[in-house]
Amino acid sequence: MKGLLRNVFMSAALVGIGSGVVAHAEAASPADQLQNKNKVLNISHRGASGHAPEHTLLAYELGEKMKGDYIEVDLQMTKDGELIAMHDETLDRTTNGTGLVKDYTLAEVKQLDAGSWFNEKYPELAKEEYVGLQVPTLEEVIETFGKGNRYYIETKSPEVYPGMEEKLLEVLKKYGLSGKKAASGKVLIQSFSSDSLKIVHELDPQIPLVQLLWYDHAAGITDAELNSYKEYSIGVGMNFDMLDKAYVQKVRQHGLEIHPYTVNEKDDMHRLIDWGVTGLFTNFPDRLQEVLKERK
Repeated sequence: MKGLLRNVFMSAALVGIGSGVVAHAEAASPADQLQNKNKVLNISHRGASGHAPEHTLLAYELGEKMKGDYIEVDLQMTKDGELIAMHDETLDRTTNGTGLVKDYTLAEVKQLDAGSWFNEKYPELAKEEYVGLQVPTLEEVIETFGKGNRYYIETKSPEVYPGMEEKLLEVLKKYGLSGKKAASGKVLIQSFSSDSLKIVHELDPQIPLVQLLWYDHAAGITDAELNSYKEYSIGVGMNFDMLDKAYVQKVRQHGLEIHPYTVNEKDDMHRLIDWGVTGLFTNFPDRLQEVLKERK
C-alpha cells in the first residue's frame, strides 16, 4: 500500500496520481483510470482521531500504527506566522484556550492543553497521557515522522491567512518535500479554497492538489466543474453523504481521484469502495485497514 502512489504517478509529460495530472497534462485514458479496488488510500483523518486527541503527535503516531497511508494535517497560522496543526480557526474546541488562532503567537499556543478535552468528551477512551498534550507545528510533525513519510495537508482560505501558501512551501522545501519529491506522492495538498490551491499550483506546479467541495454539490457535479478542477488539481474530496455511484463514476471518468470524508462505518467503506472511490478519510484507520483486508 505504501508504494501504491509511487508506482502509478507517471503521466505522459507530467507526473500525477493514478489517473490524475499535476498541471496541464491530459487525463489518463479510461482504461488506465481504474485502480485495484483493494488499493484504496487509507487517510488518517486528523490522525487516528477516533482513538486519540485530533492533530496531536500521539494521534498521528496511532494512525501510523493502524496502517494509515497518509498523515492528514489541517493548517492554521499563528499571529507570528507559524503553521500549526489544528482544524478550527478558533482554539476553543480542542484546547483550553479561547479565541482565534491568528490572534495568538506560537509561544502562547504552546502553553495550551490540547488533550484534556478528549478525555472529557470521551471518558471511555480517556488516558492520562493525553492530559497536557501540545499543539504541534507542521515542522514538528515532519521532524517527528520524517521526510520519508506521506503528508496530506489542508490549507485554509487566503483571506484568513495571507501568506500561508508561501510559508507552507517554504517548510516543504526545507524538508525536501516539494517539487519532484511531492509529485511522487509524498505530499498532497487540499483545500476548499480554489484560490489557495491555485496559489500553490503557481508556486510549485509539481505538487498534487485536491479540490475539496461544499455541500452544495450534493445535487451533482457538472462536466464543466470537473474540467475546471483538472486545470490545477488531480482529484476532489467531499462529504461521503453527497455521493452516489453515478457521482463517483463521473468523477473517475474525468480522470480525477476521489477521496471522500469522513467515513467511519465499515458498511459505508465497503459501499464507497464498490462505487470506485480511490481514497477514504477516516477517524478509524484500523477499521478501514480491516475492510481492505476483508476485500482481498
